[in-house]
Amino acid sequence: MVNGEADAFRKALRAVEGVVFDLDGLVLDTETTYFMAWRQAAALMGYQLPSAFCLSLSGLHYRDVEIRLLEFCGSTFNLQEFNRLGGVCWYRIVEKQGIDIKKGFWTFLKLLQESDIPYGLATNSRLNNALECLDFAGLGNVFETIVARDHVERGKPAPDIFLNAAERLSIPISRCLALEDSTAGVMAASTSGAFTVYVPSVLPADPYAGELCHLQCRDLGQVAALWAARDL
Repeated sequence: MVNGEADAFRKALRAVEGVVFDLDGLVLDTETTYFMAWRQAAALMGYQLPSAFCLSLSGLHYRDVEIRLLEFCGSTFNLQEFNRLGGVCWYRIVEKQGIDIKKGFWTFLKLLQESDIPYGLATNSRLNNALECLDFAGLGNVFETIVARDHVERGKPAPDIFLNAAERLSIPISRCLALEDSTAGVMAASTSGAFTVYVPSVLPADPYAGELCHLQCRDLGQVAALWAARDL
């Protein structure tokens, strides 16, 4: 990040009244566990899902994931059996190794709490799935405001989830900082009118998401450092 970008971001941060986090890939490294489970489930069914294909599903709603699976594996691919096996594999993985919290999250969260800035989650996952992941990561009591795919008519890349989150926080979306790791998420956040930061979970970062966002950071630790320096 060049000095001009950093200065502009610090200025924008001074106007922020609320922060909205994505969950998968941004707060939690859930995507790694999902991809492992999907590949294991597919293998049990006699299919192979390349790593690159799994990475291309980052940030998508599960219905969009299912569409992509049918396109890749063929129309006869048994989604019901895949979902069943995927769930079994996923539970085995997270019960054994848990879910990692992404670098910089705790540092940034502490700064928000010290600044008395409201924050919440806006996730494309279903609510039950999101709550399970938070519990496995030890974050079950961290977020009071959670907006999931269940709560809106349209998921990301539509802006509905972010708009709903801002409404629940009682803060205008234009005064919200939205943090996203995927292209679909950045599309949703930028369309909503939030100040959008792209923290890519998959490298190389998508140039399109980089163009849409207001700022791109390597991790939440860099976001936290800019937040701490916003009044300098």
